[in-house]
Parts: sequence; C-alpha cells; structure tokens
Amino acid sequence: MTSSPTPSAAAPKSIRTGLILATFGAIAFSGKAIIVKLAYRHNVDAVTLIMFRMLFALPLFVAMAWWAGRGKAALTLRDWLGVIGLGFSGYYLSSFLDFAGLAYITASLERLILYLNPTLVLLFGWIVYRRRIVRQQLIGIAISYAGVLLVFGHEVQLGQSSAAAWGTLLVFLSAVSYAVYLVASGEFVKRLGSLRLVGLATSVACVLCIAQFLLLRPIDVALNVAPEVIWLSVLNATLCTAVPVLSVMMAIERIGAAMAAQTGMVGPLSTILMGVVLLGEPFTAWIAAGTVLVITGIFVFTRTGR
Repeated sequence: MTSSPTPSAAAPKSIRTGLILATFGAIAFSGKAIIVKLAYRHNVDAVTLIMFRMLFALPLFVAMAWWAGRGKAALTLRDWLGVIGLGFSGYYLSSFLDFAGLAYITASLERLILYLNPTLVLLFGWIVYRRRIVRQQLIGIAISYAGVLLVFGHEVQLGQSSAAAWGTLLVFLSAVSYAVYLVASGEFVKRLGSLRLVGLATSVACVLCIAQFLLLRPIDVALNVAPEVIWLSVLNATLCTAVPVLSVMMAIERIGAAMAAQTGMVGPLSTILMGVVLLGEPFTAWIAAGTVLVITGIFVFTRTGR
C-alpha cells in the first residue's frame, strides 16, 4: 500500500508546478505581440485582426464563464453592468489599442510599456482610494519609466519619429485602460470570483470586437484575408490568450499573486528574444539597458508594494 505524500513533500512540488505555470503563462502572453506583428505582414488591419482573435477565443471564454459559474447565483443587473464596463475597458479597448499600436512600434517596446501596468494601478489607487505611495515605489517607477524612454528614444532613431510616438501612445493608453479594469474589478472579483469574471468580461469584449468589425468593414474583408492570418489568429486566441489566463490563475493558487508577478518578469525578456529570432527586430545595447532598467524598477516597485 502506497503512502500519500506528506505536506512537507507536497509543498515544494506545488511551488515548482506553480512556477512552471506562471513562467509558461508569461511567455505565452508575450507571444501575442509576436503573432500580431507576423499577421501584419499579410496586409491586415487592426480591426480585422482583433476580430479574428476574439472570434476564435469567444467559445473558450464562454466555456470558462460557464464552468466557473456552475452552482453560483445568477448575476444581478448591477453585476451585468459591471461586467460590461470591465469587459469594455479591460479587454476590448485595451486589446484594440494594443493591436493598433503594434503596427507602429516593435514588439519589444510594446511589452516594456505594458509591463509598466503595476505603476498605473498604483497611481489610480492613489487617485481613487488615496492609497499612500512610499518613496521606494517612486524610485522604482522612475527607474522603469527611464528604461522605457531609453528604448523609445532608440526606436525613434531607427524609424519615423511620428509613427513611433503614435504607436507608443496607443500602447500606453492600452496599459491605462487595463489598469482602470484592475482597479475597478476588485468588488466584482469578490462577488463573482476571478475566473468567472474573466470569462464573462472577455466574452463581452469578444462580442464588442466582432460588432466593431461588422460596423466598420464589409464582410468581404474577412473572406479575403490570407490563410496565414487565420492560423495566426487561432494560435493567438488559444495559446496566447485563453491558455495563459488559465495557467496564471492556476499558478496564483499554488504560489500566490506576488510570486506569480515576479515570475512574470520573464515576459519582456521572452518577447525581445522572440522578436529578434522570429521578426528580425534589432537587439542593441540601448534595448538591453532599457530592459534592465524596466525590470529592475518593477522589481523594486513590487517588493516595496508587498
């Protein structure tokens, strides 16, 4: 008769599993920018591309919401209004601005900008809830933004300054939109649960993205895209959208949100590596220095936050 593992033996295994899940989730999320950049090579615009991503992701998120909501109370009108608002800000608007910005800047710069998200959450927390900001957090913020400005300055030198500035602004607004979602979602996470909320909010975003396409583009546009766009969108919807959401959720259950966030630091590094290998993006000392500054700043910031 085999004996069950002791709690002390099971704990390290759970931590290892959580770290693997968190690392995979961070890398998979980062692959989204690479796939978008590859799809743009086939003469597709942001409205069409995000429609395909959300079209293929919609069944997965509906299933996620159904699974997480089994046996739970039905949503009230207030819950539905909150879910619609959060889906608009956190997944529709944020995703669309991100896709649009990627048409103008490299995947590396995009990932570094989005990695500033915790600093925006802190800022909105101070504005809305008057949460205190300590000096160490300000130092971390300053270091991170200096890194982004360094990479941005280098990118301006490589291409058209106006295009790089416009793309950077769009992606930064994407990060702002998602930070609004994170700040506003606290009450609904407690009421609905994180997995159910994500499933419902992303389903709302999928419907909005599909409706946006139907309003702005003739249906012939969707029928005439290159086959590569379809397969890249399927990959984006599954491996880089739905799967990492579940992966990070399971990682948080095992190692906690703080450690999962620290593990997420592999995200910018993996994006830069994939950008160099798959997209042929340049990797210079400026990009390396800016990346180190961003990661160092967020590390200082998050440690202080804990």
